[in-house]
Amino acid sequence: MHDDGRYDDPRVNGRGERSAVGPVSRETGAPGWPGDPYGAAAYPHGSDPVPRGDAPPAGPGAGGGAASQAEAAGTVYGRAGQPGDAPEADRPDPGFSAHVGSTPRPAAVLPQQSAPHVVPGATPRAAVPVDTPASPGGAYGAEPADAAYVSRETPTREEDDPPLAMEAMRAVQILNPSGEVTMPRPERTRVMCVANQKGGVGKTTTTVNLAVALALHGNRVLVVDLDPQGNASTGLNVPHHTGVPDVYDCLINSVPLEEVAQGVEGIPNLWCVPATIDLAGAEIELVSVVARESRLSRAIEAYPGHFDYVFIDCPPSLGLLTVNALVAAQEVLIPIQCEYYALEGLNQLINNINLVRKHLNPRLDVSTILLTMYDRRTRLADAVEQDVRNHFGDKVLQAVIPRNVRVSEAPSYGQSVMTYDPGSRGATSYFEAAQEIAERGVKEPVSRNA
Repeated sequence: MHDDGRYDDPRVNGRGERSAVGPVSRETGAPGWPGDPYGAAAYPHGSDPVPRGDAPPAGPGAGGGAASQAEAAGTVYGRAGQPGDAPEADRPDPGFSAHVGSTPRPAAVLPQQSAPHVVPGATPRAAVPVDTPASPGGAYGAEPADAAYVSRETPTREEDDPPLAMEAMRAVQILNPSGEVTMPRPERTRVMCVANQKGGVGKTTTTVNLAVALALHGNRVLVVDLDPQGNASTGLNVPHHTGVPDVYDCLINSVPLEEVAQGVEGIPNLWCVPATIDLAGAEIELVSVVARESRLSRAIEAYPGHFDYVFIDCPPSLGLLTVNALVAAQEVLIPIQCEYYALEGLNQLINNINLVRKHLNPRLDVSTILLTMYDRRTRLADAVEQDVRNHFGDKVLQAVIPRNVRVSEAPSYGQSVMTYDPGSRGATSYFEAAQEIAERGVKEPVSRNA
């Protein structure tokens, strides 16, 4: 094969015989080609294509006769022309020939070259040579890439963030295996009552996770389970079956609190006063007890040890148990679910807190509002958040607790979400809330119950 623009090969007919057709130019088709309507007379200059509309169609003798034409046709299409084949003008252009007039002429393809797959009757489409760089545009070139288009296979930032390394880093930060005091400790004991008369807003979950977060970072924390259901005791894996000394004994039988409190396994700085089903009848028995509203307050004040935080988990009611918690506390932490029903009962709770402040505990203050079960996919959650922040102002924590299945799974294993899955969004949110509460306590010290 010569590289002078022509291919000289005796096997051009596909059967190893020398064809009558001369050397074939890769620039144009061969004179007398079966698809050439004008024959050899139309090309006086050899292979130079000169269109002549007045030239007659090629006869049997033009271009070497019918046999040569059939052989040439078999060379291009891999077989001899058969009756009923599509006209040559309808056959697609493989890509190397120039169009003459409105009739496309197929380029010659040698046996050693890989001919493109040709389907008779298909729409003509120009092929691009292998050694020719792709054109950035043009009729058959690639379309320019759209800068705004992003492939679906490209990971978005939400899918790629956070990676496993970031989750592991957050888990180490939350668990604090070194045991160092990373959250500031208040100068005096902060007794916080977690209350809301509506059930299912996250009072127990908030109490447990905030207590664990603060205890893991160097604070001494006591959790008083004042709910007869005993869910806070379950979340901390503290036994609270019938016969176990509990908060009922402290309220009714004046048992000292240190004899009832139990250490939480795996968390050195955390203690819990459990609640059993006996507490369900405490409200009826407290009716005839002297100073019934301040029984829990006196039990906490008589505790010989020192705590940085005392969290009281209240039942979803405004009975005597909740009143005992409000009298014993200095601050009220109100978890608010980001739904309308949680806002509806908030006014009544604020009114009861004002009554307790006026008659029983003048130092009581609503210091913290925590938004829970926040679903960012709904507009209702945003509307509730804006209403709460507009009404309570700086009392609302910047940290918001999202809906997270890990938070709900943790109690079934007797753990808080801080130890069950410290890298989850729920654990991270409660950690941020605990850190914010600790920093607020340092900025605004509260008086100690003593």
